[in-house]
Amino acid sequence: MTEKRRRSQGEGSIFKYRDGYAAILDLGWVQGKRTRKWVYGKTERQVAGKLNDLRRRHERGENLAAGPKAFGDWLDEWMQLKEHDGTRPTTLHGYRKIIENHVRPALGKVKLDKLTPTLIRRLLADKTEAGLSATSVRHVHGLIRNALGDAEREELVHRNVAKIVRPPSMHQVERRALTVEEAKRLLAVLKGHRLEALYVCALTVGLRRGELLGLRWADVDFDAGTLTVRQTLLRTNGRLEFSAPKTGRSRRTVPVPSPTLKLLKKHRKAQKAARKAAGEGWQDHDLVFPARLGTPMEPDNLDRSWHQLRAAGGLDWLRLHDLRHACATFLLVSGASPRTVMKVLGHSQIGLTMNTYAHVLPEIERTAVDDAAQRLFGA
Repeated sequence: MTEKRRRSQGEGSIFKYRDGYAAILDLGWVQGKRTRKWVYGKTERQVAGKLNDLRRRHERGENLAAGPKAFGDWLDEWMQLKEHDGTRPTTLHGYRKIIENHVRPALGKVKLDKLTPTLIRRLLADKTEAGLSATSVRHVHGLIRNALGDAEREELVHRNVAKIVRPPSMHQVERRALTVEEAKRLLAVLKGHRLEALYVCALTVGLRRGELLGLRWADVDFDAGTLTVRQTLLRTNGRLEFSAPKTGRSRRTVPVPSPTLKLLKKHRKAQKAARKAAGEGWQDHDLVFPARLGTPMEPDNLDRSWHQLRAAGGLDWLRLHDLRHACATFLLVSGASPRTVMKVLGHSQIGLTMNTYAHVLPEIERTAVDDAAQRLFGA
């Protein structure tokens, strides 16, 4: 038996339901059928607030009896909500790709109240069988879960069925790590290149591609020997745009090694000469690593430059992002704490750092044990 409490006429009734409470608002006769609207909450107070809001919407003439939205229609509305709440353009761009390439074709026409765990589980299984990586399939699942979570908060669905579905397990892919000898070979290839300082920054300071391309001279403190990540350059919706770092930890000030500072000073001197030669054709954005006339550099052009350089060094497997990983690996092996590496890289959680660089932990542990034994027993 459910516990039901009588309320004043037109206010509806609140009663115990599952792990919380529910209420029903009588909308009267709609197209010859008695229609009611349900609301849910953890407490009576929550349900009372939702019920009052529902009643006000009904009194304003909103058609609460309208049929449930198709999932595709809700995704369109949800994207507008995400855009208005300040979600980063790059994140929105990624959402759109997932929706159009994976979610809408399979589930776009399904009514929200007809979505089931089975339908979502089948979609994820189909994507896995089609060769989509586990990471990408998890992104598909995450988007559906988040969109349905907001639909549940808007009282469009009674529950988030995506929460019941387990995404595919993640298997850590262990990539080849850059050795010190390979890094030295790469540095020899980079010597004298126009973007030598950029690649050395990636290797010694661990900046991401967008952070390197968004770096300004105002962000480099030669006296203190530091640089501060304040913005990033990304291509979104066909345009190059500067944006704030993705998280608070991504906005960071990091120490710069002396050899890298020397390269940056050399790079600044060469840039001043290029600016003088370009005359009025130079467009100043105060960027450390601009295109040849001072404008923001196209990320794809940087990638093409990198592919040529890595091939010259016999390192065809080495991605530009792997320089960031190499930086972290060298720091850990040199005795830096994981928390220090976390701060340098701008990771949001220490667990991310530990999981990403677990492959170097045995070497660190061996060095620590040997050092301790050396202190105890001597040579």
